Amino acid sequence: MFDVGRWAFGACFATMSILSPTACHKSASSEGARIDPDAPVEVLVPEHGAYTGAFMDFGDEEDDVTLEIIEEFEQLVGKHQAVIASSSYWGEQNFPTANLNVVWRHGSLPLVFWSPWDKPYAQNRGPDRFSLLEILNGKWDAYIDKWAEAARAFGHPMIVAFGLEMNGDWFPWSGIYYGADQWDDDADNWQGPENFRRAYRYVVDRVRARGATNIKWMFHTNNYSYPLDTWNFAPAYYPGSDYVDWLGFSVYGQQFKDEPNPGVPSLVDWPYQELCGLDPNKPIMIAEWATGDFPFSTSQPSGIRKPEWIKQGLDLFRTRYPRIKAAVYWHERWQNVDQSYSNLRVNSSVESLQAYREGVANPDWVGNLILRALPKK
Repeated sequence: MFDVGRWAFGACFATMSILSPTACHKSASSEGARIDPDAPVEVLVPEHGAYTGAFMDFGDEEDDVTLEIIEEFEQLVGKHQAVIASSSYWGEQNFPTANLNVVWRHGSLPLVFWSPWDKPYAQNRGPDRFSLLEILNGKWDAYIDKWAEAARAFGHPMIVAFGLEMNGDWFPWSGIYYGADQWDDDADNWQGPENFRRAYRYVVDRVRARGATNIKWMFHTNNYSYPLDTWNFAPAYYPGSDYVDWLGFSVYGQQFKDEPNPGVPSLVDWPYQELCGLDPNKPIMIAEWATGDFPFSTSQPSGIRKPEWIKQGLDLFRTRYPRIKAAVYWHERWQNVDQSYSNLRVNSSVESLQAYREGVANPDWVGNLILRALPKK
């Protein structure tokens, strides 16, 4: 097995926090000092390059995290992953302590998609018992408090995205279900986005009140809004910079056989500018990115093959978009209703895997976390 470095972190005693880049970007092996990851620490944003990360097909609920799966993926791609993503659905009614311990002890930063979603976790079915209005009415305060207390007890750095991709129409917290483009005079905003924004602030305030200061919050949109209308754009949902540490968005190419696979710039250029406009300083994460591997024919809609798409992403994320400081590949495969497969995994073909391995081998893709020691309380 290749040497992933794990907890051999350099002693980067910079003054910057995770909200701003650090001037220290030396490899772990080049530093004599070591930082104890079990002591109080914070994760710094690389000044040069970006963290590489992945979601590694952790099951239907996206929470079956094991060390074996993580290590198999890292052996596959030839690089330690600085960020490892998994989900915490509200329908499970628990905090994923065991999962996060696996990730942190492995030397990676946990990214948690905390989704107010109830079983059977079916898309396009509208609000369930965790509706934004019920959250705002206080019905789920006990669960939020319990989750926050467990996060505080976990104690290590983590990133949480509450209610991801709210500007799409597939999840039950989408603004389309909460008033959509109806105008709210008091909030000076459209009702759909405003209800989400209020619920986001409510949840973050409640978690912070329980002392979970180890959480950094990510505002996580889809790259393009569905429906594509002004009321549904990211700025209308933005809860404010006091509630956000990272700006994130999802970037998918072809997920189903009848879709095109457009080049990366057409998927990222405009959404990147949209997020940059929300705050001038916060780091940006490609919180999910992937494309499928499908038979290519002359009758297929315009697009490029998966190996070239992966190569584009890994090249352009780090060169064309300077505020992107992490990218999390969505390494998953699923079977569709027509029995076909959507295979987004990096190893869907020899050529795709080679493109990914060669791309992340660039030293600007940072595989080991940069830590700064914090004063002990």
